[in-house]
Amino acid sequence: MLLLSNFEYSPWDCGSRHGNILSLGGAAQQCIRLPDFEGDLLMGKSRFVHIVDDVPAINEAERLTMVVVLDGFLDAGNASARAARHLVEASRTAPVVATFDVDAFHDYRARRPAISFIRDHYENYDAPRLVVRLLRDAGDEPYLLLHGAEPDNRWEAFAKAVRDVVERLGVTQVISMGSVPMAVPHSRPLNITHHANNKDLVPDGSSFVGELRVPSSAQSLVELRLGEWGHDMQGFVVHIPHYLAQLDYPQASVVLLERVERAARITVDLSTVRSEAVTREEEITNYLREHDEVAEVVQALERQYDAFERAEASESNLLAPNQPLPTAEDLGREFEQFLAGLDEGNQNE
Repeated sequence: MLLLSNFEYSPWDCGSRHGNILSLGGAAQQCIRLPDFEGDLLMGKSRFVHIVDDVPAINEAERLTMVVVLDGFLDAGNASARAARHLVEASRTAPVVATFDVDAFHDYRARRPAISFIRDHYENYDAPRLVVRLLRDAGDEPYLLLHGAEPDNRWEAFAKAVRDVVERLGVTQVISMGSVPMAVPHSRPLNITHHANNKDLVPDGSSFVGELRVPSSAQSLVELRLGEWGHDMQGFVVHIPHYLAQLDYPQASVVLLERVERAARITVDLSTVRSEAVTREEEITNYLREHDEVAEVVQALERQYDAFERAEASESNLLAPNQPLPTAEDLGREFEQFLAGLDEGNQNE
């Protein structure tokens, strides 16, 4: 074990710009090379991420936003995953500029990657990835996208690795996307919860009052830690109708992307995902037209939503006057049929 309390750590004083060097102060200066992992810890670097050394497009950028989307949590309706995929598809290039050590973060037995067995051998192993890509918007402005599987463990180490990416690449702001199921009807505007580690990033304040203890996520921890380290991060969480949470719901992806566009000051062609949203809306409308029992449940949610909108903040609730809330069993039965009906329709196309 190496004691460092009396040592002056100066990695570049010993004539080398490669590796980790420890300078021992004094008249007769001595230098020793540290193992990579010890040197990285001393220098504040993470050993769980590899970052490309020189990216001219990043070096020349006046401002640089990094969008964060981690699969596995806070993604009702696949809203943020679809949004991230669209960002990659809309960019003319998408080179990887940082790669996280997935083996250090992924629980393979809990989330086993797929692999193909073809006659007598294995092929096409779908390895999990957690990377940062350099993307371009419609005006050729660069920005970053951190996407992949949410780490199963070592969240603190992951947060430090993200910090290393932010500081090494000169990221000026970080923006996350997510989605949660809510008891709201699809026929009303989608609401967004805006959060940030810097109150100045939420100028309109929040309509939420009080404290709510919720399961944490790697994204939420990263936002918290980056704020403690002096880096701004904000996020947008869209509220998905709970009966559509298991379906792809591109309407929510559009809403998230529009908010990211404004916050990051980038421009992205959203025509493809908007077209998907129109198609999904038509599927839902057609299904409700043919299934009165499901339509009645949605109408009850509409009445509750409208009553909430009309109510004063001190008196608001999600129930319309004299309208009982459908039981969980009622909703479950109706929407199991609803989801099955949409899936059958897609398979028959």
